[in-house]
Amino acid sequence: MTVGAWWERLAPLPGGKHLFSWLLWRLVPYTGSVRPYVLELRPGYAKVRMADRRAVRNHLNSIHAVALANLAEVTSGLAVTTGLPASARGIPTTLSITYLKKARGTLTAEARCDIPDSSREAEHDFESLISNAAGEVVARATVRWRIGPPPTAPAPAR
Repeated sequence: MTVGAWWERLAPLPGGKHLFSWLLWRLVPYTGSVRPYVLELRPGYAKVRMADRRAVRNHLNSIHAVALANLAEVTSGLAVTTGLPASARGIPTTLSITYLKKARGTLTAEARCDIPDSSREAEHDFESLISNAAGEVVARATVRWRIGPPPTAPAPAR
């Protein structure tokens, strides 16, 4: 079942968005470390919230840079992979992030993208913007994803 199919199945149910987000945390453990909560998801668009909590803070009393990068990556990945066929795969190869101001409080990341052709392997850049509760952009990330069909299995040895 694809990410989009799981979302469509669970999101409309009472507690469905929480269950979907919890499954995401369990299936992708490092991503789960920032506890991303998926608010909206459709092919080419994702909106994900992250709560400010001690586990994601740094010594400057703000949210750690790597937690922000994690949030940006998962948001871009959800936006693009939701629109890909089940036979396609994607993996991030580069992440570039600019921190515009200290991130404090509940944050929301958004990613919008055109769904690329996944019939041949290619790299594509997708942007994630992270905003604070006041709507101020605190970080801007570009995530390069290698998208394409799964690798072909090697021929069995004889």
